[in-house]
Amino acid sequence: MSENSRKIVLEVKNRQGIHARPAAMIVRIANKFSGQVWVEKDGERVNGKSILGVMGMAAAHGMKLTFHAECEEPDAFCEEIAKLFANNFQEG
Repeated sequence: MSENSRKIVLEVKNRQGIHARPAAMIVRIANKFSGQVWVEKDGERVNGKSILGVMGMAAAHGMKLTFHAECEEPDAFCEEIAKLFANNFQEG
């Protein structure tokens, strides 16, 4: 892993999984960072800046997603995306 590359594994804890609203929130965070963000589930990797890619993963409750941040501030990305998951995408 390079200096500008980090990986974080997060579990989907909200009951509805990654539907349109959480996917949009993930993409919004990813697009704040210059560079690549990839999301991986069960060996399938999609562009974390694509709402269709993220929604297409069909990540349900309890599944684990691996985020690969290859961007200018990978630590900041990992911190922000972890906070989003910890807050259950603001779904209570």
